[in-house]
Amino acid sequence: MSYLRFDKTLMTNLAESLPKEVLRSNRSGAYSCTTLVDCNTRKYHGLLVVPVPELDDENHVLLSSLDATVIQHGAEFNLGLHKYGGDNFSPRGHKYIREFDSLQVPTTVYRVGGVILKREMMFQHFENRIIIRYTLVDAHSKTTLRLQPFLAFRSVREFTHENAGVNRNYNLVQNGISTCMYPGYPTLFMQINKENEFVFRPDWYRGLEYPKEQERGYASTEDLYVPGYFEFNIKKGESVVFAAGLEEIDTGTLAELADFEVSVRTPRDNFYNTLVNSAHQFIVHRKHEDYVLAGYPWFKCRARDMFVSLPGLTLTNNEVDKFEAVMHTAEKAIRQFIEGSGLPLKGAGGSVSVTEIEHPDVLLWAAWCIQQYANFVSMEKCVEKYGRLLWDFMEWLRAGKHPNFKIEENGLVSCEGRDKAVTWMNSTAGGRPIVPRTGFIVEINALWYNALMFSAEVCRFMKDEKYIRELEAAAKLCADNFAPMFYNEYGYLCDYCVDGYRDYDVRPNMVFAVALDYSPLDRVQQKSVLDYCTKELITPKGMRSLSPKSHGYNPMYVGPQVQRDYAYHQGTAWPWLAAFYMEACLKIFRMSKLSYVDRLLVGYEEELFYHCIGTIPELFDGNPPFHGRGAISFAMNVSGIMRIVKLLDKYNEE
Repeated sequence: MSYLRFDKTLMTNLAESLPKEVLRSNRSGAYSCTTLVDCNTRKYHGLLVVPVPELDDENHVLLSSLDATVIQHGAEFNLGLHKYGGDNFSPRGHKYIREFDSLQVPTTVYRVGGVILKREMMFQHFENRIIIRYTLVDAHSKTTLRLQPFLAFRSVREFTHENAGVNRNYNLVQNGISTCMYPGYPTLFMQINKENEFVFRPDWYRGLEYPKEQERGYASTEDLYVPGYFEFNIKKGESVVFAAGLEEIDTGTLAELADFEVSVRTPRDNFYNTLVNSAHQFIVHRKHEDYVLAGYPWFKCRARDMFVSLPGLTLTNNEVDKFEAVMHTAEKAIRQFIEGSGLPLKGAGGSVSVTEIEHPDVLLWAAWCIQQYANFVSMEKCVEKYGRLLWDFMEWLRAGKHPNFKIEENGLVSCEGRDKAVTWMNSTAGGRPIVPRTGFIVEINALWYNALMFSAEVCRFMKDEKYIRELEAAAKLCADNFAPMFYNEYGYLCDYCVDGYRDYDVRPNMVFAVALDYSPLDRVQQKSVLDYCTKELITPKGMRSLSPKSHGYNPMYVGPQVQRDYAYHQGTAWPWLAAFYMEACLKIFRMSKLSYVDRLLVGYEEELFYHCIGTIPELFDGNPPFHGRGAISFAMNVSGIMRIVKLLDKYNEE
């Protein structure tokens, strides 16, 4: 039985079905994304959205949508759905939907009178090709199917509008056509594994409206070009496969290819397997390199997100080879950075851009990432694979070569963050950080202590006594001054300290001082910090980025860009932080917190049926009803929840 299944009651109610989105990727940078009812509501939506490196580093919508029309006895029933201005929808094909499920691939069942039509959608692995299979389950008379493609050929950050510059020419290929709207774009091949008639009837569909862009305060209308339509007869029990891609394909192979793509999917039959499918979408292989996308649909590869996400996305599912493949790319980026004297990178790792690696906490997250490999695999294998890398960048940091990572006399690390955001709390206004975290920053110093202790552990395995003593001395100095610097009279940790000022805002960053393998706090202090996190920060959907009791609390991530920027880290809830909170709970309270953590996970399982089905969005409002916001699928969140599911299993086994 399908886990992600929605019946006609929900599907035909646009208030319920239109906010739910579906995402599929080919694991090499391209994706397909729309709503459950196939009505695009974002400029990022499209059936075939691909990178076009010859133009820029953005994704581009080539095939926006594909309307199917069932024809019987001369009567036409269009199954498509588009939104136009004034809350007008046309042609309202959602009323024919009887069921949607996503056990293997997104599958929609339509009923038009006596016709039952099943549609399955899949993205071919590592190829820029969307495959759609139509099966006529039942019909009592001759049936014709018409497929009408809507083309955009634009960046995901722009819109297309009716213009005279569009190239209307097309070429006939095997059972289909090829066309390209504008110079510089790749040719789009649309083919069917059955003989069909292509009727050239070029036209513009004008004034399509995207409500999600309206919500975000952006322009929201565009025109789409339709070159014509494909038409063919289909018999009861017959399956016909449509493919749209950047290369011509032998249409005789499409049926077998569709069967294969369905067979290799992990069934989404429970909470964890659904997360595994989502995790696979973030691991991208392109141009002989592997990396982690921070999220869909607009994020790229960010170094911090990559190191925080990688263990959960791979090791929890015993996919050690994927971890090692991504770390191979990451190691090139790290070495390019430290050998370039800490200069920001434009193209770290060769052909793939690993951004934001220059931030002061990134290498510390890399150490944590390697530490997880040691925990999941073995210390022996970890030292063999990453011991030299860890040694090199830790020595580089200790030598003071990082331009914004200063080890002070008290053993703590200070960073400059007044003019540029240098932590994960990176929202800005007017080019300056909204939360100017600077000086001694709590999670950076917690990560530093953990990295020193883990490095000493690695050296102990290697029996390097001299270096062990150096690292342990540095770690002890850091720990001796950590609590006096951050632990305040109320029993929680200040967020940052600079020039005698201590920031008393209650923020989630203090949880890392408890959750990491090595903590600079004693047990009483850890429990006290965790109590504050529980009382003021934890929600059913994540940890708040600011306590409701703190000045400036702004929990609703809504409105235009500036308004959202000011709310981004001022009360919104983040699931990946909650994962570290749950890890801290199990670390401190062990078996007594199992049922509590299990209950917290329920909130994230519920989310798989909302927003973008089968995955976790970027953030949530900090107040009820905790609506999902931001990017529809976020790597750190999916990774964090996967880590906790596996950690919970481990404790239950014990």
